[in-house]
Amino acid sequence: MSTDVELQCRCGKVHGWLRDASPSTSNRVVCYCDDCQAFLHHLGRAELLDERGGSDIVQVAPSMISFDRGSELVAALRLTPKGLYRWYASCCKTPLGNSLTPRVPFIGIVTELFQQAPSARPCDEVFGAPRGRIMGKFAIGEPPPGSLKPDVRLLAHTIRKLISWKLRGNAWPHPFFDRASGNPRYAVTVLSTAERDALRPLCGPRPARA
Repeated sequence: MSTDVELQCRCGKVHGWLRDASPSTSNRVVCYCDDCQAFLHHLGRAELLDERGGSDIVQVAPSMISFDRGSELVAALRLTPKGLYRWYASCCKTPLGNSLTPRVPFIGIVTELFQQAPSARPCDEVFGAPRGRIMGKFAIGEPPPGSLKPDVRLLAHTIRKLISWKLRGNAWPHPFFDRASGNPRYAVTVLSTAERDALRPLCGPRPARA
């Protein structure tokens, strides 16, 4: 059964909703890639990573998300000029969602955003358990089981979701992009090479934390 889920940053200034949330309308994965790790280190929110450096992410269609408070505080970071748009609340550095351009209709939300709202429910109840773990070659310490090789079932599920969202026009309305121009609604910063290089030693692969 689907439900509407509150979205709220850590300090409460940015608030919104994820509509029609359920295991069948989303795709939940844990990603260990060094870019996801670098992003949270840059924000100063490395505590959101699990013990292996993983980010618990729920992928949804853009049209499911809307913000009703604090949109003026939304900003984005790109690790490279052509990298993912990594949206966050500038007030308290809470990640809001990762996306490509609207041509690829998905937003990946770190589950922290669901846990700060007054009506928060366990993510397993709303989205189900993670369907898989990916990019384990960047994990800290021993890679989690199943995270090193491509997960064919997970990949097929993800592709089916993207095709469905594309065909149904679920890229719009988009919480982060303007439909008329196709451009981002909010300020986007691209890290310099020096800034990226400074983050890499903080990310995996490397021995487990002491």
